[in-house]
Amino acid sequence: MEKDVRDVGDVGSCSEGRALLDQLLDKWTMLVLKALWDGPLRFNALKHRLDGVTQKTLTQCLRRLERNGMVERRVIPVSPVAVEYEITALGRSLGKLFASVYTWTQAHRADIVEARAAYDERNAQQEAA
Repeated sequence: MEKDVRDVGDVGSCSEGRALLDQLLDKWTMLVLKALWDGPLRFNALKHRLDGVTQKTLTQCLRRLERNGMVERRVIPVSPVAVEYEITALGRSLGKLFASVYTWTQAHRADIVEARAAYDERNAQQEAA
């Protein structure tokens, strides 16, 4: 049986839980893990796969993922030194969750477009009044 959102406990009272949810629901987290799914990547290769991410944002995201055990960082002793990132088993365990979110977005895309249009129309009418 599918859990209701009311059954997940009081996440709001736990700062550690909120911080983890913030990271998991961050768009860059999902995109970084997706980019690493097929194998390890060096930082610059990863950055090139993520259109629009800044170096600072990617670095911060990777550090949080590494700290939470979802990504492993490895220094490659070449000249110049390179850094490679790889998804861990814990990071891979999010695959079904992310696939569900993707499936949901595809199934409800038209509903969301319709809701946005209705919202924008209501706001335009209110601003005109």
